[in-house]
Amino acid sequence: MPLSEKQKKHLRRLAHSLQPIVMLGNAGLTDAVANELERALSDHELVKVSARVSDRDGRNEVLAALATRTTSELVQRVGHVGVFYRPRKALSKIILPD
Repeated sequence: MPLSEKQKKHLRRLAHSLQPIVMLGNAGLTDAVANELERALSDHELVKVSARVSDRDGRNEVLAALATRTTSELVQRVGHVGVFYRPRKALSKIILPD
């Protein structure tokens, strides 16, 4: 599900006002965090995740692994926050531009 730059820009605009729903702490990527993001993506489609990992490379790895594990797309990463998108199978709330 690769997104075009136009679609990513649209999703970033929608995500700007959102607050992080899922928090990653010192324990890193656990099953509980992955399950929580799965639930949040099923409910909201577009979710912010706060990753409090100390170094930039570790943060990038954790967010990329989280995207792979939840079959979602990492739309944006700014500082400690990543934005994830996964469309619903039925009745999608977010309409992406072509």
